[in-house]
Amino acid sequence: MSTERVVTNQATEELTLEELEAEGDLAADYIEGLLDIADLDGDLDIDVANGRAYVSITGGGEDLDRLAAPDTVQAMQDLTRLAVQGKTGRFSRLILDVAGSRDARAAQLRQMVDSAVAQIAAGRDRVALEPMSSYERKLVHDLVAERGYHSESTGEGRDRRLVISQA
Repeated sequence: MSTERVVTNQATEELTLEELEAEGDLAADYIEGLLDIADLDGDLDIDVANGRAYVSITGGGEDLDRLAAPDTVQAMQDLTRLAVQGKTGRFSRLILDVAGSRDARAAQLRQMVDSAVAQIAAGRDRVALEPMSSYERKLVHDLVAERGYHSESTGEGRDRRLVISQA
């Protein structure tokens, strides 16, 4: 058994690899229940990376594809996080992917960043992006930094968005 510590972005919370794997198992059990209730097929894969448990649902065909809409995935992720929190007593940062929806969304976010960077290169001072989840904002912050630009989050709640500018 490994006692390796995984440091999260929240300085006060460190989870072991085993704790994150257990989170993934709890999440998978909850999602299996949801899929059974909805009479949907799907294979579940669990991974741990970057201080988070990742659960992916694949192989369910067209029926599963209907669950892959960003708002639906976010709602299922929120419900799953709450179920895990109810079992562990601590906030869960797990990430849910349905039928490759996260990769598809990451590609959209890359296109948004490319467009914003092009607008700034053409003379705009700042470009505000659409509101997005904290996970998506983190991905965009990383993409913007890779391109040598600056990004900051503005707004509150569901209206929180990134503004990109020159570094």
